[in-house]
Amino acid sequence: MTGTHRLGVVCALTACVIASAAAVPRPADARDGGDRAEARVEGVCGRASTASLRLRAEDGRIRVDMHVDTSKLGLWRVTVLHERRRVGEVKTARATRSEGGFEYRIVLPDFAGPDAVWVRAVAPRGETCSAGTTVSDT
Repeated sequence: MTGTHRLGVVCALTACVIASAAAVPRPADARDGGDRAEARVEGVCGRASTASLRLRAEDGRIRVDMHVDTSKLGLWRVTVLHERRRVGEVKTARATRSEGGFEYRIVLPDFAGPDAVWVRAVAPRGETCSAGTTVSDT
């Protein structure tokens, strides 16, 4: 195995470990001061970006907000999984210099019991940010 090939294998394995750590949903017990369940978690990103994910159960729906702070400008591809199923088509969000990144919001149905949501955003040149957690309406 050549040195370059070995380095590629190590990088690929490292990326898999990071992605699997981010994909594990974490339970949420927080309330927003009222009766709405809310969950917040920091995401996992490559290089110099940071991400955060907020889920909020309200009126039979879950509001999902992902915020990415990045210097990687352009259209990011965003994929949302709700209970391990992809939600609709892959969407895009534009990271701008004035915003310092982007915000992505989607509203999902609130199923009975805890709901697991995972969001993954990929930059034009491949940098990835991902975060996942659970929120319960009870």
